[in-house]
Amino acid sequence: MSEGKRKLYTKKRENSRETARGAAKEAHKSKTEYTAKYTVQRSDTLLDFLLKKCNQSRNNVKSLLSGGKVLVNGRAEKQFDFPLAKDDEIRISKVRTASAAAELSRVAAGKEREKSRLKTSAAGRPARLPLPKIIFENEQFLVLDKPAGLLSVESDDERLSAYYIAEEYLRQKGKNERAYVLHRIDKETSGVLAFAKDIKLHSMLRMRWNELVEKREYYAVISGVFEEKSGEIVSFLKEDKNHLVYCVSPREGKRAVTRYETVCENGKYSLLRVEIDSGRKNQIRVAMKAAGHPVVGDDKYGLVDSPLKRLGLHASELCLRHPVTGESLVFKSPVPKEFFGSTGKKM
Repeated sequence: MSEGKRKLYTKKRENSRETARGAAKEAHKSKTEYTAKYTVQRSDTLLDFLLKKCNQSRNNVKSLLSGGKVLVNGRAEKQFDFPLAKDDEIRISKVRTASAAAELSRVAAGKEREKSRLKTSAAGRPARLPLPKIIFENEQFLVLDKPAGLLSVESDDERLSAYYIAEEYLRQKGKNERAYVLHRIDKETSGVLAFAKDIKLHSMLRMRWNELVEKREYYAVISGVFEEKSGEIVSFLKEDKNHLVYCVSPREGKRAVTRYETVCENGKYSLLRVEIDSGRKNQIRVAMKAAGHPVVGDDKYGLVDSPLKRLGLHASELCLRHPVTGESLVFKSPVPKEFFGSTGKKM
C-alpha cells in the first residue's frame, strides 16, 4: 500500500471514529437495522475480517462491500483491503425482518458448533486434518503445500480450510502471528498456497498482485494428446450466476492466456506443464475443456474419469517479487508421482 493511500485511510478512520456515535444514533432512528456489530480486536483487512465473522461466501461478502452494506466506524466502506485497527467498529447494515434476532442466534450457534467440531489436538492441529507440509516460513510469509480436497478459504458449506489450519498453526505458536490470504487455488487442486504474516505486506501484495507475480506454474493431466506439443490458448472468460466459468467473446469476458508444454503422453492421457499470466478462476480447466482435452477428474468441466482418482491439476511453482526489497521469491511443490505414472512415465 502506498504511503499516500495509508495516510488517506488513517485520516478516514480518525474522521469516521469521531462521527461513529452520531451515525449509530441516526441509524437507530431509521428503519435500518444491523445483522451484526463487531469491535476489531487486532489489525486485519476488512475482507479477511468479514470472512471470519460472517457466515457468507467470499463472493457474498464482496457484494455486501460493493453495495455499501458494511460500515466502518459509521461510514460505508467498499474497499476490500481497507486496513482495520484495534477498536474499529464494524456494522453490517440491511433492512431486516422481525426474524433477524432469531437468524443471528442461529448463525452464532452454528459458529460455536463449528468451533467445537474443529477443535485442535494437543499438537495444535485441527483434529480432522494434519497441518500440510510447510514449503517456506519466515516472519513475513507462510507457504503451504495444500493437499487436494482441502479448501483454500472456507465456504458457506464447509469451514475447514487451509486458511483455518494456517491461522490455528500460528495461534498455537503463541507469537501473536496471523495469516492473511494472498491467493487461492481450487479445492481439488494441490500445491503451492501462500499467506502473508504481515498486514502491511499483505496490502502491498494484494494491490499489485498481478504485477508482482512473475510466474504461476501448474502441472495438468489431460485427456488425449495435443497435436502441437506446445502452444498458447487465449480465452475470454466469464462467470455465470452458478459460479461456472465459460468462454465468451472478447467484448464480454476477461482475457486469459494459458501456455502449455507436453511433458509426456501415452495416447490416452498427457501430462502438461502449464503457465498462466492472470490466474483467472478455473482458467486452466476451462481452457483445456475448450481445447477438447479436459483435465482428468474434472466433474465440473467435463471429465469425471481419472486414473488419479482426483483432479489432475497441481500448482507446482509460484514466483513473486517482494514489493519492498524487489527480491524474487520462488516457492515450489514437487509434482505428484502419480501424475507421471498416469501417462506411463516413471520418475
